[in-house]
Amino acid sequence: MAKPNKKGPTQTVEIFCAKCKSQLFKYRKGGKGALVKCFKERIVDDYTQTPCQCPSCEQIFARDTLIRGAPAFKMIGGKVTMK
Repeated sequence: MAKPNKKGPTQTVEIFCAKCKSQLFKYRKGGKGALVKCFKERIVDDYTQTPCQCPSCEQIFARDTLIRGAPAFKMIGGKVTMK
């Protein structure tokens, strides 16, 4: 399968923890659907200290995985919101 586009989309969204509302990422998202996965190469700003864990409430919000050969975070449903 093809790898995702390195440059990716230009529109950025901010991703927040659904439980405590602290900011987790600033991410270059393509399309207008729900946030299912985050490719690591598209993350602009990362506000987490431990991968896949909220810095303030310590909730696990994603799983570390490979999607189409590229490292990514697979989001757990209902754990994150975006603006």
